[in-house]
Order: sequence, then structure tokens, then C-alpha cells
Amino acid sequence: MPYGYRSCWSTPILSHQGAVLGVFAMYSMTVREPIEAETRLIDFTTHIAGIAIERKLAEDQIHFMANHDVLTGLPNRALLEDRLSQAILYAQRYDRWVTVVFIDLDNFKLVNDTLGHNAGDELLKTVAGRMVECVRATDTVVRLGGDEFVIVLFDQPTNVDLISETLQMIRAAIAAPVHIGEHHLRTTASIGIANYPNDGASPEALLANADAAMYRAKELGRDNFQFYTPEFNSRAHEKFVLQGELRNAVARSEFVLLYQPQVDLRSGRVFAVEALIRWNHPTLGVVPPMTFIPTAEETGLIVPIGDWVLHEACRQNKAWQDAGLPPMTVCVNVSARQFKEKNLVGRVVNALRDSGLEASYLELELTESLIMQDTELAVATMNELQSLGVQISIDDFGTGYSSLSALKTFPVARLKIDKSFINDVAEDENDQAVASAVISLGQKLNMRVIAEGVETDDQIAFLLKNNCDEMQGYHFSKPVSARDIENLLNHKD
Repeated sequence: MPYGYRSCWSTPILSHQGAVLGVFAMYSMTVREPIEAETRLIDFTTHIAGIAIERKLAEDQIHFMANHDVLTGLPNRALLEDRLSQAILYAQRYDRWVTVVFIDLDNFKLVNDTLGHNAGDELLKTVAGRMVECVRATDTVVRLGGDEFVIVLFDQPTNVDLISETLQMIRAAIAAPVHIGEHHLRTTASIGIANYPNDGASPEALLANADAAMYRAKELGRDNFQFYTPEFNSRAHEKFVLQGELRNAVARSEFVLLYQPQVDLRSGRVFAVEALIRWNHPTLGVVPPMTFIPTAEETGLIVPIGDWVLHEACRQNKAWQDAGLPPMTVCVNVSARQFKEKNLVGRVVNALRDSGLEASYLELELTESLIMQDTELAVATMNELQSLGVQISIDDFGTGYSSLSALKTFPVARLKIDKSFINDVAEDENDQAVASAVISLGQKLNMRVIAEGVETDDQIAFLLKNNCDEMQGYHFSKPVSARDIENLLNHKD
């Protein structure tokens, strides 16, 4: 040997579980075996080395886990701010841009719900890998959690068109088919972009503005990307103010119910009313539901608001009965957020008990898409409600995606044809086909069918010709106050 060594002994360095972590070697200038003292020294040294190596590996693993996502191996939120801060410092020094890309996969929950979480995890890992392949080693792909990712594009040219090319490449990579078992999935993404320095000077501002731009992409129909513009922030501020005012509205009892009659098409008799909420805002006046219900859903305020509607509708219906009006049903809409509450049935029981209203005079309207989110849970909940005597109807029928096999298992008394199919039903052959099919389907399944949004004599004529049971809309009455309902029923022949 070049160094004059004549013998060598090597001893494995073992973990406490017996795994080989390395090797400890000793060399001698003479041909011999180690003496006892050397053997003891080797044993002691390899033991200490094993402890030290295990500790270092554990520290490295802990550090990695603290800064990386377990599922995809990508950097996580903890590393994001550090990487973004470094990118901003570089951009300041060399007059470049930093691009922050906020990505949210569209309809990812549907994959989890239909194919299971394992399939969802595989999809996330595949998409994460594709995004990493689309960017340079200096860029950073981060998984924030769930189906949300952030990409920090380092050292960008001050040219939006060039950045757009990279984004198109990322978007195409995400959208390429993914094969999981026997399933071929294609996912899309809503993407928001904010650039340093125009859209924010700090990591926090850039992330917030990219997030706002991503929500704009969702609003525009998903599967697209949007660059940040300042009006997004003003819209976010308006939303924040609305949330605060909604909370106050619950506390200050600023809500009121209007009631729209539902009429038997053959007899002309009012047999039910739908309770419709309005917000009497102290400065804005009457605020329509489409302005505040989405925010109430998002914040969870829909639960106390919905509870108030349920109690007030039951109380009012009992008050009408006590005043001598002919008994009729009051219909109350139930939102997706309310329906998922474990104590929904208990809340209905409380409303009936507090008002003294018989269950048969309460109907709950559920949307088709709500029921289909989890059909087993929906059917179980509907059966519980039906066992109380409460009626169930499906609202907006025809706009969702329920299968006929699922529909026949629902304990439903009525189908409500969505207004969008009634608007042009007198002239549009497609709308006529849908409406007549729903009427026929409902009757074959022993359900009554009601058309909403009825406004013209021609619409009435079509519905009568096709044996529709009931109608609701401005042709008979717009939503009116409880007192107006009394007057209407008292003066009806």
C-alpha cells in the first residue's frame, strides 16, 4: 500500500436497533490483529459514534419535517416566508421581479369524496411533482395544506408576457390526465398572481394579494389565472365589513321574513307559503339574500340565521292558524352548512315545540346539489325528519346532478322545477323538454311537482297542459309580509 499500512480492521457502527450507520476502521503498519485494549477502544468508540450519528440524523429529520410537507415532500408554510424574503432581497438588489403564484385545485373535494383519500393523496403528489418539473431549481414550490400550493418564481424578468408563458406551462401540467388505478382524472386549478414590487413589498402583502387574485379566478369560473389588481383588496375589505355587520344583524334582530304563496294549479287554492329572508339594514335599507347569504354560508353565520328563520316561520304559521286562517304549510330553505350540523333535527324539534306547530305543517326545502354531497347522510337525516312528520322537498331540481337511482330512495314529497327552466318554457323547446320530463318523473315517483318563477299566462298554460301540480311566482303574488298573507287569504273567495 502507498502509505505502508499492512493490516486493517473495520467494525460496523450500529444504531440502537442494529441498523448499520457507518464503519469504523483502524490501520496498522504491521501485520497483526488488534490487542484487547484496542478492541475495547473500538467498541466504545463505535458505540459513541452510533449515538452521535443517530442524534444527527434525528435532528436532520426533525428539521426537515418542521419545514416540509409530509405527503409531497415540498417545503411548507414555515419555509415559504424565508424563501420569499430572500427572493425579495435579491430582486431589490438587481432590479428584478419576484412572482408569487397562489394555486388552488378545482373541485378537489369531489375526488376525495368519490374515490377516497388515498386517491386524493396520489393526485396531490402527482400534481406537486409536475409543478416542480415546470420551474427552475432556484424557484420554490410550497404546499400550504389541503389542495393549496404557492410557487415563488425567483429572479423574474420585468415582463408580464414572459411570466404568463411560465404560468401557462404550469396550468397545462396540472391539467394533464392523471391515472390512479382504473381512473383517469383531469384536474384544473384557479391561479392568482402577485408581482414584487408592484403588488406588494413584503411577503405578507404579496401572499395576500396573490390569494385575492386566486379567488377572483374562482369567481370567473375556475380553470384560469388572474393577475392581482388593487380593486380586489377593496372588495375584500367590503366583505370583511359585511361579515361584521351580519354578526350585528343577528344580535340586533334586523332580519325579517316575507312569504310567497304556493298555489294548486287546478283549484287555485293557496296551500303553502315559502318563507324568504330579508335584511333590514340600518343604513342600506332592505338587503336581498343574494348579497349576504354567500357570506353567511362562508362564515358559519348561516347556522344562527337559519335557526331564527326556522323558529320565526313556525311561530308565524301557528299564529295564522290561531287567527282562524285555513291551515297551510310553511316552507323553509335549509342551507348546506345547516344541513351538515349534527343537531339539525334537534333544532327542528325545538322550533316545532317552541311554536306549538304540528310537524305536518312544516316543509324543509333542500337543494339537489346539497343532497348529493353525501347521499347516505342526507337520506338518514331526511328519514329522521320525515319520522317527525316534517315534509321534505327538493329545490332547484334539474340544476344538480342527482341520479334516478338515488332520487327514488329520497323520502321527498315534492320536486320544485328551477326557475331557469320556467323563464322561457312557453317558447324554448329545450326548457319544455326538461320541465315536462321533471313533471312526469315526479308523478311516477309519487311526488308532487311545483314550478317556481311563474310570471305569465303562457307559462301557466304550458304547466296545466303538462299536468304540473303547483306553482309559485309573481303571476300570483310576489313575496309579501305576514299581514299581507292574512289579508290575501281572508279576502279570497
